[in-house]
Amino acid sequence: MTRIALVTAIAAAGVDDDLTPLLDACARAGMAVQVRAWDDPTVGWSRFDAAILRSPWDYVPRLREFLDWSARVSAQTRLINPLPVVRWNTDKHYLAELAARGVPIVPTAFVEPDMEPLPTLQAFLAAHPHAAEFVVKPSVGAGSKDAQRYARSQEFAAANHLARLLDADRSAMLQPYLSSVDEHGETALMFFAGEFSHAIRKGPLLRPDEGPTNQLFAAESIAPRLPSQDELALADRVMAAAREALQLDEPPLYARVDLIRDDAGGPCLLELELCEPSLFFAHAPGSADRFAATLMEEFR
Repeated sequence: MTRIALVTAIAAAGVDDDLTPLLDACARAGMAVQVRAWDDPTVGWSRFDAAILRSPWDYVPRLREFLDWSARVSAQTRLINPLPVVRWNTDKHYLAELAARGVPIVPTAFVEPDMEPLPTLQAFLAAHPHAAEFVVKPSVGAGSKDAQRYARSQEFAAANHLARLLDADRSAMLQPYLSSVDEHGETALMFFAGEFSHAIRKGPLLRPDEGPTNQLFAAESIAPRLPSQDELALADRVMAAAREALQLDEPPLYARVDLIRDDAGGPCLLELELCEPSLFFAHAPGSADRFAATLMEEFR
């Protein structure tokens, strides 16, 4: 029998809502699956046929350690999604690569640690004169941690936020805040082995004058959603562009494509999650069983 480890983190114990439905679905499918933390030094990863990244959500401040762990585990068993995908997807500079391949993304300016925060922010605001609000966030981040929404009048507070990230040797991102998210939210589309499974609506996470969360991730308002045809079409384009960028023969075993509407009403990419995305099984009956069936087919 194939032995599979679902990889979480010690800090994420009890907060991954996907694990229970996935364990139940795998049990129904007759698979031997166990939950193990990536940062538990007692785990013998070679005992498993595969280690599937599910909720190692504390990797952001420990990225080098996490990538070193991913490389070690890849030498002992099959890591899913694989190491090249993890290295690429844990840093949101991948958005620039997808944009270069024709994917419409939320307009993004990357700010590197050797850049001056205030002049860089002022140049960004000058380039986006119609953006009433904007977002500062790290390029390596998860769950909206260290991300904050600002009005144009809060230029100096935003520059200080930017400086804190740069002083910590972290690259940052500047994006116009697209107001459509306040009414329509985000659409997150889940794919298993390249096939669309289900979608959810995520309510707006960044609220005015509300600082970055101190928790592992920000609380989210989630509901089922039927994606529109233009959202499905764009998600397919995103998946194809990512495969090209990563030179993958097959699509990733799992993926989540997060879209929002731009000022013209068209969908654009906010994030592509290929490393450790929540898959929101509880909001789509049968989705955990579809994922378990995908695993069964993968290891047949």
